[in-house]
Amino acid sequence: MKSDTKPDVCVVGLGYIGLPTAAVVARAGCRVHGVDVTQSVVDTINRGEIHIEEVDLDGLVQGVVARGLLKASTEMAPADVFIIAVPTPFDANHAPDISYVLAAGEAVAKVLKAGDCVILESTSPVGTTEALRDLIAARRPDLKCPGLTTETPDIAISYCPERVLPGRILEELTNNDRSIGGITPRCARKALSFYKLFVRGTCVVTDSRSAEMTKLVENAYRDVNIAFANELSIVADRMGLDVWEVIRLANRHPRVNILQPGPGVGGHCIAVDPWFIVHGAPEETPLIRTARGVNDGKIHHVIARAEALIEASPGQTVACLGLAFKANIDDFRESPARAVAARLARKYGSRIKVVEPYATELPREFEGTEAELIDIDTALESCGVLIVLVDHDAFKAVPLAERMAKAVYDTRGIWLDQPKAALPQRDQLKLAS
Repeated sequence: MKSDTKPDVCVVGLGYIGLPTAAVVARAGCRVHGVDVTQSVVDTINRGEIHIEEVDLDGLVQGVVARGLLKASTEMAPADVFIIAVPTPFDANHAPDISYVLAAGEAVAKVLKAGDCVILESTSPVGTTEALRDLIAARRPDLKCPGLTTETPDIAISYCPERVLPGRILEELTNNDRSIGGITPRCARKALSFYKLFVRGTCVVTDSRSAEMTKLVENAYRDVNIAFANELSIVADRMGLDVWEVIRLANRHPRVNILQPGPGVGGHCIAVDPWFIVHGAPEETPLIRTARGVNDGKIHHVIARAEALIEASPGQTVACLGLAFKANIDDFRESPARAVAARLARKYGSRIKVVEPYATELPREFEGTEAELIDIDTALESCGVLIVLVDHDAFKAVPLAERMAKAVYDTRGIWLDQPKAALPQRDQLKLAS
């Protein structure tokens, strides 16, 4: 990395994390070359526009592109610092797929030079950074790699996961603490000097495997706690209790902080990362595995309750409110709301209407269902059944007077003043069994 000027940076992957990171690094005065495999994404960014929804990102991208600090391409380019921010999904057996990381490493290896720093930010199973190092060492035997030489390495390789909340990404990229794990302490120090250019939060250095595990643990912790809330909501349904009231009262205890239940858990982090721990230690993770089962199972419970309400409202049009995995974003990855709405659309066809203010068309799984995307005003005027799946602000703002006559199933607890839908007690028991 250059010592006298700010480094040139290459960000590989311009999605929900890569693009905000590239923009924030460019704002700090670095020249950033962004790489993405999708030509339309590249073209959009080079026009100074964005392809994802995130607070204040549009203005920032427009500004750094206009100043010539950020440009995008489908081709790799030389740089001083390489940030890899590509997806790490899992397969049908919940085994992690790091093929995108390794493909990015292949591309980076071709342009590496002595003195460069490679940083993996993608959420990854323990050992992925070392696998990336081994790939680079195999492709570039002319470069001495950290941990594989007794001499001073030519390059530095580290792991530094993001820990941001969609809707607050720009603020949290800058202000949140970062865990920087180097293949060696020297690697961590080199990455640290880069992150201090734009991170105000505390940067803590460690080894790469500990940093990888830390990211997984953070999301597994949240998943387990959400699972307790979701399981509690199912118990409350069986007993005919208001789970929101129970949680409100329980949280008055000074050492109790129960989270809010929902239709499941979505997003590319909490719904995915715990499986990386389970895959790495299947016999030692019964709690984490069970929590994943509870949260995935909540989707089926919600579908059953929604179907019971729809069957009890013959002839009524049904509005499913929300498809995103959380409020006020356009990210539908692993979204339980999307799964619930699609299942209902396949069963009830044209009776199902979908309200999602952050979508311009329905996702592909709705094809052939005759479901229709409408706005909230149309839903309130024409639908007799409302199923709340996402707590978007647009839905929270609907007053009681506009929904008083509706049959409502609120999975997010945003309308606690809504009279409860009158399902027979036997149906409530059946749903929870």
